[in-house]
Amino acid sequence: MTTAQSTPTSTFKNYLGLIRFSHTIFALPFALLSAAIAWRTQVEFRVQDLCGILLCMVFARTSAMAFNRYADRKIDAENPRTKSRHIPAGILSARQVLGLTIFSGLAFVASTLLFFPNRTPLILSVPVLVFLLGYSYVKRFSMWAHYWLAAALMLSPIATWIALTGTVDPSLWWLAAAIFFWVGGFDIIYACQDAEFDRQAGLFSIPARIGIPKALKLAALSHFLCAITLILFAWTSPLSWLFLASVIVVALLLIYEHALVTPQDLSRAGVAFFNINAIISIGLFLFGIADLWFTR
Repeated sequence: MTTAQSTPTSTFKNYLGLIRFSHTIFALPFALLSAAIAWRTQVEFRVQDLCGILLCMVFARTSAMAFNRYADRKIDAENPRTKSRHIPAGILSARQVLGLTIFSGLAFVASTLLFFPNRTPLILSVPVLVFLLGYSYVKRFSMWAHYWLAAALMLSPIATWIALTGTVDPSLWWLAAAIFFWVGGFDIIYACQDAEFDRQAGLFSIPARIGIPKALKLAALSHFLCAITLILFAWTSPLSWLFLASVIVVALLLIYEHALVTPQDLSRAGVAFFNINAIISIGLFLFGIADLWFTR
């Protein structure tokens, strides 16, 4: 239960901490990059479309993350690494978190109306939301939950393009594939921290099922495929040599990420998870924008 000293401001801060709002940078830059390409090559810029992208991304992720915390509240209470999270620690109640899930989900659906007269985002909003929320239960029956999460994030550039143009550009599938392999790889690394707990709790995760050494090798393969698909995206999209140069930097960052984590030392998994991947997502966006505006 929440403390008696809670104020609207402190409660709002608790909500931001619950959903790890800062982690929005993992998907949002790719949605904005997709939008920038569309505005540069396909459709005229509209402020309402930009607002729609931002609101849909924030509300969809908030609903999915809050639901994940709600669904995992008992598991989090038993895991030493996660028992200090908001529901187990009593910072927020389960009812509050469920309420945030419902409110954000409805707000996500409503935000798709900003793309009018294109009704496709509204039609697809509920199926997409169900898919996002469904991730929270996958680890109870499949070790491939990491790639369910990856598939959820890979929707961002495709959904953005559909919202703006009503179509899907073939080159965006390469960007979506890059996001898929990138997220899947770093989520496997992050999950290595809970491998022993997941095994004891009967949860499915790749590190728990195949062991940490093999899991890290699979993550490395996933990140290798990420670099390849980024190159293919750069090759097939309107972007040019400047964005391709950023892919080389991304590849080096991914190599460094794997150098930080070994089966014997997982202490820097958090650094590898957030800091490096934040640089990757923001860096690709900035290089993409620079490419569009200065090389075309």
